[in-house]
Amino acid sequence: MRARAQELDAADPLAAFRDRFLPAPGVVAYLDGNSLGRPVAGVADRLDDFVRREWAGRLIRGWTEGWMQWPEQVGDRIAAAALGAAPGQTVLADSTTVLLYKLARAAVDHDPARREIVIGTDDFPTDRYVAEGIAAERGARLRWIETDPATGITAEQVAAAVGPDTALVLASHVAYRSGWIADAAAITALVHDAGALVLWDLSHSVGSVELELDAWGVDLAVGCTYKYLCGGPGSPAFGYVRRGLHDRLRQPVQGWMGRHDPFTMGPGYTPAAGVRGIVSGTPPILAAVPLLAGLELLEEAGIAAVRAKSRALTAYALELVDAWLPGVELVSPRDPERRGGHLTIRRPGFREVVDTLWERGVIPDHREPDGIRIGLAPLSTGFTEVHDGLAVLREVVAARERAGDMTG
Repeated sequence: MRARAQELDAADPLAAFRDRFLPAPGVVAYLDGNSLGRPVAGVADRLDDFVRREWAGRLIRGWTEGWMQWPEQVGDRIAAAALGAAPGQTVLADSTTVLLYKLARAAVDHDPARREIVIGTDDFPTDRYVAEGIAAERGARLRWIETDPATGITAEQVAAAVGPDTALVLASHVAYRSGWIADAAAITALVHDAGALVLWDLSHSVGSVELELDAWGVDLAVGCTYKYLCGGPGSPAFGYVRRGLHDRLRQPVQGWMGRHDPFTMGPGYTPAAGVRGIVSGTPPILAAVPLLAGLELLEEAGIAAVRAKSRALTAYALELVDAWLPGVELVSPRDPERRGGHLTIRRPGFREVVDTLWERGVIPDHREPDGIRIGLAPLSTGFTEVHDGLAVLREVVAARERAGDMTG
């Protein structure tokens, strides 16, 4: 099977991109690219150059010489490369949690007659916690959709949940646990038919799955940049606001960088026109430098080719799981149309297995209960790497079975 993996690597049109990431000494297989992307080769030099030439060389002049526009400029590049969105609707700012709060709160306040937030029970914890906080803060109600951890939110579930009281539906496009791809176009249409707004969390989609926010009619979206976009630990998030909502929504964190004329330092707050109005504080300039390196690779490869590679990688990983790991439960979709860039497999005792894998240089991550999540970043991951990593997993599981350490 390793020979077949090598053949797949030889035929991979994106194979050369693997050499454009920094190597990780001692790592046999990095299977967690959906949690934190690898650093792009040369990013340390780019940071050094920026510090010496832009920061030290231009000092505060850098703001008037371009930095001030980075939220919109970088946002437009993310939109063009990964979101299927026209310019002027996306900004780089804050963390995913902060942007999620700002956009969700703006949506809930949009129509005082609507006081209900619809969200799934297995959505990412931040999304659920933010929704709970906004509901308490604004006197709104939460309507929970019981989502299957092995799949994700469906159009049928949304249709049954929304109604005249719905202010906002908050959902993940790709479920963080299972990799389930929600039918964003159908769900968005259903939410609009109910007179409500929809906010999509794209954190596990962006840079791996093709998105068409404008074509789908999406109202609001947020996503992180440290996964498939390789922005690095804690890199800033992006927020998308459909153009038709720019003058209708008011986000609650009224910082000076979102004011229409920030340097007048005047009294009162009038938001900047357009999507700039969701900016609050100082743009994360230094943190955007590694992100731009990752974006350049995605722009060069093209999201369609990246998605094709993602589907091939997960299909190959699933083939190995089926062949090598009998008794392991797949908690991700088998249908590639419904499967994002990662797989989750489950078996009692996998928590300890992950610890052993890390010791042996194979790095997936663990998700409760008893899940191993295999995240395959298309630009930095090869088929042979997948083979070698899952071969170690097979060895570890077999050894623990012989020792009687695997239960269930």
